[in-house]
Amino acid sequence: MSKKTIIYVFFLLVILSLAYYLYRPLSNIPPPADFNCMNISDGNFIPMDSLPSPRYIYGMGLTYRDHLIETASEYDPTVLPPIFLKKLHTLTGNGSKVKYPGMYDIISATAEIEKEVTKILQTKYENLSPLLDYEVELGMVLLDSILPEELEKDDFIPPLGFFIANDLSARSVLILGEGSPFRYEYWGAAKSFEGFLPISDQVWVPDDPKSNSIPCIRIETYVNGTRRQSENTDNMIYTPLEMLRFIKTKYPDHPMNKGDMVLTGTAGGVAIATPRALVRLSHLLGFDRFQKLSAKLGSDQSQFLKPGDLVEIKGEGFDLVGVIIE
Repeated sequence: MSKKTIIYVFFLLVILSLAYYLYRPLSNIPPPADFNCMNISDGNFIPMDSLPSPRYIYGMGLTYRDHLIETASEYDPTVLPPIFLKKLHTLTGNGSKVKYPGMYDIISATAEIEKEVTKILQTKYENLSPLLDYEVELGMVLLDSILPEELEKDDFIPPLGFFIANDLSARSVLILGEGSPFRYEYWGAAKSFEGFLPISDQVWVPDDPKSNSIPCIRIETYVNGTRRQSENTDNMIYTPLEMLRFIKTKYPDHPMNKGDMVLTGTAGGVAIATPRALVRLSHLLGFDRFQKLSAKLGSDQSQFLKPGDLVEIKGEGFDLVGVIIE
């Protein structure tokens, strides 16, 4: 074999190896959890305002297979899934107007976590888009308080009602958490601007719940009348009891009180969806969080929300929840 042929074969192998690394399937994507599926007719609706206001609003991340795949997120069953807190002023309802975060709002949000990051943002970016995204989710609300020892029982049936929610997210803030020790604090900040949690004014309560009971319904997002998300809730990979246990592990000092809320994560179809090859290439090249943000800001932003957009979420049996971005 000639030297030229050897070099040619070597580079071909390098290219093939790189292609495999970039495009290989995600590993360990789990199947849906074993749910006790309930129809809407298996329960009743009560007004949300009949319950106490929440003390805590918890968010879960990466709980649907399609969303894991579209964000190129590797699943590790040995670690907790993403869990974060949303601020109470995020709560709003149908017909509300939600402010589009400006650069000052974004910088203020990051300053609560890492003040040194704000200086970089001020010098590096003249116009910092929030990369505003939508996330339709099934929400859970505690109908009664839960004691820590109750969660340890395998036969414990959590006292839960269910609602639909739109976990609006400023993805530019979320990206700033990549590689940071405060990653999920950034997730919470990205989702905690005022009005960033439109929810239904109804809560569905099952007549005969089990520990793994959920309403198995289709949830959807529409932006200006165009459907962006559509998924069945029984494609989640965790049960309600598992999620509550995760939350208690992450926040052991937080009491679980009646009225507290849990957002169970979103399905595929969000605006931030990125081909896994690009995600892996950024890791391979050693991009830091600011380089990742610059790359995303320089890419197509047409799927992200902008002022004037009407964002609506739907769920079987629930009234539509729509908000205007202004």
